[in-house]
Amino acid sequence: MSKFPDPAVATKFAAYPPTVRPSLMALRQIILDTAAETAGVGRIEETLKWGEPAYLTPHSGSGSTLRMDWKRSNPDEYALYFNCNTTLVDTFRTLFPNDFRFEGNRALLLRVGAPIPVDAVKFCVAAALTYHQSKPRNGKALTGQR
Repeated sequence: MSKFPDPAVATKFAAYPPTVRPSLMALRQIILDTAAETAGVGRIEETLKWGEPAYLTPHSGSGSTLRMDWKRSNPDEYALYFNCNTTLVDTFRTLFPNDFRFEGNRALLLRVGAPIPVDAVKFCVAAALTYHQSKPRNGKALTGQR
């Protein structure tokens, strides 16, 4: 497991119930590993946004922020959140209809303690972390046009 560079994030993870923490730690490691394996992402920043662990690409500017959390109001599931102003979750719903439950256009829901669909999650994380690389610039797709 990767160390926590931000003590506030470490405190947040330590505060999760012991039955939930392993699932969230596994998801965290998938995010960190995917970021390291995905071209163009560079070093990511792990911090808290709205009190939830968040993953940003401030150095490369390649991606959209990811967040994760578990809520007492929904104790059997935890979520991986995406920017709701993107089409990411709609795309994931089409590609992975049986791998996740979805919360609107903002989150993938996973069952606490259940195996994580690693390949599907890695795809979703990589898509978010490279979201700005694939968006059109000045109305032109990233095809080498200027």
